[in-house]
Amino acid sequence: MRIDISLLPALAASFMLVFARIGAMVMLLPGFGETNIPVRVRLGIALALTLIILPLHRNAYTISMTSMAPLLVLMVHEIVIGVVLGATARVTLAALAVAGSVIAQQLGLGFVTSVDPTQGQQGVLIGNFLTMLGITLLFATDTHYLVIAALNDSYKIFSPGELMPSGDIAALATRAFSGAFKIGIQLAAPFIVFGLVFNLGLGVLARLMPQMQVYFVGVPLSMLAGFLILAAILGTMMALFMDYQGGVLNELAPRS
Repeated sequence: MRIDISLLPALAASFMLVFARIGAMVMLLPGFGETNIPVRVRLGIALALTLIILPLHRNAYTISMTSMAPLLVLMVHEIVIGVVLGATARVTLAALAVAGSVIAQQLGLGFVTSVDPTQGQQGVLIGNFLTMLGITLLFATDTHYLVIAALNDSYKIFSPGELMPSGDIAALATRAFSGAFKIGIQLAAPFIVFGLVFNLGLGVLARLMPQMQVYFVGVPLSMLAGFLILAAILGTMMALFMDYQGGVLNELAPRS
């Protein structure tokens, strides 16, 4: 009995190309690509997804083993696609960072920072809390299945070997960044109104009672009232964010 192994080099090349796209995307995806997740775990997730998706899209790759140059070009192409898709999904979390920064400034907590466990860098405390809550809800609401669907459906948006539409990519990036900033400001809108009204009230109080130390009275009241407002509207804020995040992921995973 003879076993034909001539297809193994082409299969290995297809595997590496699929892994390049999925690995680049997984390293940036919210919930999967956090810095506090060990690299081996992230690589294991990317490898498992590659083994699942490879049989579905192996025929999409036209591979010639006569030259390495086309394979290298295709590899770079796949990595860029993965980075674009992963970064687009990652930008959704920036909305919570924007909202947290605005809220912290309005409550007088802009100077209170801590290490963001998702990014490994300093961030405002409220922003870190909202980011962690957003990632928790990503898994609690099964929205991460849309992330996996986006990996599979990315082959409908960006076919292997075809030139990437730079205009579409630029439009996608523009919508992602502008949408994240817009949603972040919307999430923080009640606190912007509260800060405006509260500071106007303190200004009037300072004019009526010049002898009062307005700062020492206003800062504790601002923090107390701000945290009460946050507790009251936190559910609505996160529901709005999850709707926004689901819309972005649905855009990455279009349904026919």
